[in-house]
Amino acid sequence: MRNLKGILCIALVAALCSCKSEQKTTPAASGSAPVEGAVVYVQMDSLVNNYDMFNDLRTEFEAKWQGVQNDLQNRGKSLQNEVNDFQNKINKGLMTRAEAEERNQVLSNKRDHLQNLSAQKQYEMQEEEAVLLNKVLESIRTYLAKYNESKKYAMILTTSTASSTVIVADPSLDITQDVLDGLNNQYVKSKGKKSSQEEEPKAEKKETEKK
Repeated sequence: MRNLKGILCIALVAALCSCKSEQKTTPAASGSAPVEGAVVYVQMDSLVNNYDMFNDLRTEFEAKWQGVQNDLQNRGKSLQNEVNDFQNKINKGLMTRAEAEERNQVLSNKRDHLQNLSAQKQYEMQEEEAVLLNKVLESIRTYLAKYNESKKYAMILTTSTASSTVIVADPSLDITQDVLDGLNNQYVKSKGKKSSQEEEPKAEKKETEKK
């Protein structure tokens, strides 16, 4: 599968370069916090690598992909054992021509089925990967839009190892940590809310069973 971090960084660079306000650009004083109208930037590699939502989704995705790979490998080994057994019986003359032709057709069908299954699983995981990236991208874009309502920066640029719109900049214009803290706090709250919503039906069910 493709490298998730690299792909996400490229997608975010394209999307976030457009996050700007209509206010006049005002350079921030060196060493001070960015002011309204300043042009600021986000280190996308650091943001993505430390965003809890991305890491949780990536861990789930990689675990599922590993399970798919293990299943396909086990099926492949099982089929190979059948092929080896078939070849061994042919070499020892333990099957008639008719039996051998029938068995060969069965094994051929199994091989075709496994190849088709492998292609299907690859496609399904690529779809899930795309959805994962879209979820993270939408979360960051939505947060930055709300974030900039109060900050009122003229433009939010991005920089990463994959692609950079920032060559040299005053470190005081780097808002990566501030954005990351906000994203992770928002994600923790959303997880807590989701967990509470999931627990409510369970508690109601227990109360009903007691009655």
